[in-house]
Amino acid sequence: MDKLDSKLRELIVTFRKLRDPEKGCPWDKEQDFKSIASCAIEESYEVADAIEREDFDDLKAELGDLLFQIIFHSEMAKEKDLFTLEEVIEEINSKLIRRHPHVFDDGNVKDAKDSLRIWEDIKAEERSEKYLNSVMDDVPKNLPSLTRTKKLQKRATRVGFDWSNSKEILEKIDEEIAELKNEDAKSNKEGIAEEIGDVLFTLIRLSGYYDLEPEDIIRKTNLKFENRFRKMENEAKSMETSLDKMDLKELEKLWQSIK
Repeated sequence: MDKLDSKLRELIVTFRKLRDPEKGCPWDKEQDFKSIASCAIEESYEVADAIEREDFDDLKAELGDLLFQIIFHSEMAKEKDLFTLEEVIEEINSKLIRRHPHVFDDGNVKDAKDSLRIWEDIKAEERSEKYLNSVMDDVPKNLPSLTRTKKLQKRATRVGFDWSNSKEILEKIDEEIAELKNEDAKSNKEGIAEEIGDVLFTLIRLSGYYDLEPEDIIRKTNLKFENRFRKMENEAKSMETSLDKMDLKELEKLWQSIK
């Protein structure tokens, strides 16, 4: 722990030099909470990408970048007398202890699902203490849209507003697709956009029913498409041609030949 404390202190000292009013880096000095908010999101995605690729050397580097974002925001907060990094650490430590009574108290759990239920119950109690007007109030608006959709749906589910089984969700998907086809037949662009949204929203609920992460699903689908398309390009090269010189029928045949 002493080595960890020492390395953390070194990083903080490095950061403070970057923000030094006289000798610091011009870019680092002019940043504020809003200007670098997107950086934390970007670094989080790069962490996820390294995990997906199982590149653990890269993961180590990306976790460092994400840690730097935490320190960046914490130090800017300290400059404004808002809070400190120590308080950030204390806050998350207290939260972990509070939401794991089965570990730090006398509670018992049957399995991971039961543990998650306890976490969510305590989280709901904490939200109720904030005197929010709606269960939807504190769902962050800047979350990736698929993730935010799942969170909104989970909140609705906690008060009983949900389908009973996957069959009902699939029936709703069929209903929404029928409405989409109706808008498409009318070439109603605004209606088409609305119905596509309804289809996507219901599909995300189906993923949630099976405890699947929609962001993971679409990321893997994107990767599958990308890899398959690259194989098409390579196959076309081996045929001494390129995809842009092939007609749609030839492209479809090539696509189907590559799995």
